[in-house]
Amino acid sequence: MRTRLLPLLIVLMAAVLLALGVPLAVSVAAGQQQTVVVDRIDDTARFAALAQFVTDGPSGPRHGAPDERQETLRRELDSYYGVYGIRAGVFFRNGSAMGNAPGDWFVPATGEVREAFDEALLSRRSHDPRQVWPWQRSRLVVASPVIRDGDVVAVVVTDSPTGQMRSRILRGWLFIGAGEIAAMLLAVGAALRLTGWVLRPVRVLDATTHDIATGRLKSRVAAAGGPPELRRLARSFNEMADNVEDVLEQQRAFVADASHQLRNPLSALLLRIELLALELPEGNEEIASVRTEGKRLAQVLDDLLDLALAEHAEADLAVCDIGALAEERVAAWSPAAAAKDVRLAGDCPPTTAWADPIALSSALDAVIDNAVKFAPEGGTVEVAVTSDGDTSTIVVTDTGPGLTDEELARVGDRFWRSGRHQNVKGSGLGLSISRALLAAGGGSMTYEHHEPRGLRVTVTVPRHGEPGQAPPEEPR
Repeated sequence: MRTRLLPLLIVLMAAVLLALGVPLAVSVAAGQQQTVVVDRIDDTARFAALAQFVTDGPSGPRHGAPDERQETLRRELDSYYGVYGIRAGVFFRNGSAMGNAPGDWFVPATGEVREAFDEALLSRRSHDPRQVWPWQRSRLVVASPVIRDGDVVAVVVTDSPTGQMRSRILRGWLFIGAGEIAAMLLAVGAALRLTGWVLRPVRVLDATTHDIATGRLKSRVAAAGGPPELRRLARSFNEMADNVEDVLEQQRAFVADASHQLRNPLSALLLRIELLALELPEGNEEIASVRTEGKRLAQVLDDLLDLALAEHAEADLAVCDIGALAEERVAAWSPAAAAKDVRLAGDCPPTTAWADPIALSSALDAVIDNAVKFAPEGGTVEVAVTSDGDTSTIVVTDTGPGLTDEELARVGDRFWRSGRHQNVKGSGLGLSISRALLAAGGGSMTYEHHEPRGLRVTVTVPRHGEPGQAPPEEPR
């Protein structure tokens, strides 16, 4: 969940920072340009004040001698260009120069300078030139009209390079970018802490739920931080787990007590049946049938008691060699298989796992017993032990009649037996007991079709112990 929540928070925070940073960067660029524009407007106003009283016209001096104010204007323009490198000029309405620096610079026929010049002829001072960005190698043009007696007689034009201004804008953007990166790193750190704080109770709850689902009903959610709602959920979960455990305990106690209490009356009843049989002719079919049903009922009660104990008992887990254990069970069942003319073979290399040896042996007994029981004469039962690094498996296959898809979905349920095998001895609890014993240790049992015919039972047990424990070494 953290891997899904954290990117969402980071994207949202990045969007907020961009929404703040982009307008700030635009504002920095506009501010830098506005500073330059204001400075150029002041310069053009000063030149306009000098040019306002120049008496020479577009066609030359009016009284035969150059105007001293015009010479002063030209010196000022030359000095301005020499110091700042900014082209500046005062041009009459027809475009001729009253004074300009450098001397070969005039108002072109087109372009930004011509547009600013024409705008100033309409008595409008340039105040909002087009924004110059750091990647643009353009110039900044500002024009101001020279007004005499209410008429525009000339125009002051400045054409400034923008290299320094663009450098200042870029430096401002770098500061903003550094601030954005620092804020983003800070936000990521805060998001990590926030998601950890929020999701820690969820992780604890998930781990506890998994423990309970695998049979460790004593597990409870430990006290953890997090939002009040999640802490309240943890308390509610613990209360629910307590109630569920109490209900299951009551059910197990009832099954165990009922099985135990019924055994004594049943034993007395079977004894009376035997006494009654002494009074009847030998080979009486009815009394034989009563004996068989009585023994079956006794077996069911014993299996019910075993099931209650299996679901209640704590698994005694340890590192064990399941290859040797499986080989031992194959050897133990070989005489029974030979008596039915069934070949029982085992491929059991040394393989370690984390399991309860007694529970695993009991589960293998139930599985191998079923395989031998249902395998036909001349059939084969194979036991194979494998390991894939995280789990170890014991696979038991047989060449018996197998099960249909519907039967596979129900195999292992309590008291369930296939309708085709009702005449075979059993109570339908053996596999249920085995599954309960395996689940207490984190193991499982699955059923599949075995091609071309038969059943494939896979017993899986973990190779790792408690969380954080390294896997056991393979036996040599």
